[in-house]
Amino acid sequence: MARFLIVEARFYDHLNDMLIAGARAALETAGHDVDVLTVPGALEIPGTISMAADSGQYDGFVAIGVVIRGETYHFEIVAGESARGIMALTMDGIPIGNGILTVENEQQALVRADPSQKNKGGEAAEAAIALLDLQGKFAR
Repeated sequence: MARFLIVEARFYDHLNDMLIAGARAALETAGHDVDVLTVPGALEIPGTISMAADSGQYDGFVAIGVVIRGETYHFEIVAGESARGIMALTMDGIPIGNGILTVENEQQALVRADPSQKNKGGEAAEAAIALLDLQGKFAR
């Protein structure tokens, strides 16, 4: 049994609730402990995961958030930089499942967040579990 931290950028409550439900279900079904921490936005997720990883309190992480395209370039910055930060941490060996949705509209987000449809929260948790398992295979 491992301990996972779901780090969520809460902006769209109803969408985040579905993503977290899917992630929590996948982690708990696999027998893992789960904590949830809320940060101000998607750009804060990688830094928070880095701090939590340094603490040694968690074995793996799931990033949760929803970024919906707006009328400005801000969408590209938030989507790209949050993904880049998470990928950099993953390349450093931190098991992270990226469940930050980057979508054109709320309808796309609803389909992806809903555990009974695309269940991207659950998929992100399953990815984090898989990376933690791989980490164990390569440990010396």
